[in-house]
This record gives sequence, C-alpha cells and structure tokens, in this order.
Amino acid sequence: MVLTEQLARLTTVLGISYEDLGALLRAHHKTVNRWLADESFPQIQARARLDALEGLVDRLDETFKTPADAASWLRSQSGYFGGLRPIDALLRGRIDAVHAA
Repeated sequence: MVLTEQLARLTTVLGISYEDLGALLRAHHKTVNRWLADESFPQIQARARLDALEGLVDRLDETFKTPADAASWLRSQSGYFGGLRPIDALLRGRIDAVHAA
C-alpha cells in the first residue's frame, strides 16, 4: 500500500485527523504533510508506530462487522481503560493497550 493511502486509511478508520495521527506517530504535523506530498518518508520509529497502527486497524476489521461498529467501540467508555474510551488511550500513545483490549 502506498504511504498516502495508508495514512488516509488510518485516519478514516480511526476517525482521527492528520494532526492526531502525527501526534500518535510522534511526528510534527508538518512532517505528516511532507509524507502526504511524497516529499519525505517516515523514519524508523515512526514507521514502527505506523505498522503498529496498521495492525490495530486490521484487528478492528477482523473483530467488528462494520467500520461503524469499530468506531462505536473506539468511542465508548471502557472499564479496561479505567473509564477512558479506547480512542483516548490511543491518542495518548497507548497503541499496545488498545490492540490488547
């Protein structure tokens, strides 16, 4: 998958902005804009986080019947996260915890 398509899929499925995606990847939003314009590519750490997010999105696709069901779960409060929503944990960088839930 082309990087721009991967970024678009992640923001669409997770329901986040490119700015949020940049924060998740620990990359400045201007860096994400350069990726979208094919002016640069993610470095090793950002690439690893991108792969982890892609794995999470694949798991959501396997677990839920529709993207709407996955989006609903991401935005529902969860005891697993101490009352936080999975999307809140995700935006705090806890990709691993959301994947494990």
